[in-house]
Amino acid sequence: MEMDILKINFGEYLFNISTNSFYQVNPVQTEKLYKLAIEGAELNKNDVILDLYCGIGTIGIFASKYVKKVYGIEIVEEGVENAKNNAKINNIKNIEFMAGDVEKTLEELIEKEKINPNVIFVDPPRKGLDNNTINNLLKIKPKKIVYISCNPATLMRDLNKLEEKYEINKITPVDLFPFTKHVECVAVLQLKQDM
Repeated sequence: MEMDILKINFGEYLFNISTNSFYQVNPVQTEKLYKLAIEGAELNKNDVILDLYCGIGTIGIFASKYVKKVYGIEIVEEGVENAKNNAKINNIKNIEFMAGDVEKTLEELIEKEKINPNVIFVDPPRKGLDNNTINNLLKIKPKKIVYISCNPATLMRDLNKLEEKYEINKITPVDLFPFTKHVECVAVLQLKQDM
């Protein structure tokens, strides 16, 4: 079955987006959102990063030029196909995307594949992170977690659970939906020194 595809230039990259894939609808503000996230992560060429709930691969692709390796996980298979194609058309070689539920696939990645990320980007749906994913984040203890959220209530709930091992450096709101009650937030979490 052939997918309907929208092609869009976003930053310095070209993205293909199918109808069932997630993509932020305000590209001007989304670019600012991703720039804040990547700046907050303070990435370097030795970093291995995870992009959880990666959609069509935008955050991972934007971050790829700053790091050694990127792994993206997304539950929507069309999104993963878009992400793989987007990496290919943008000639990005240091990125892998996999289809799966973050709750299960993250655990497999760290247990079976022995992936040890320095930085993790999470951009979950409105319901926020599930407890299994939070427990896995606390277990692998990346030096930074950058949490992008469209729901301040679930963001605060999840940050309370992560505060055991992480300091919240900064939370920055970004208005992607002018004249509505909705706001995106970028939270930058740093692993505590004694962890």
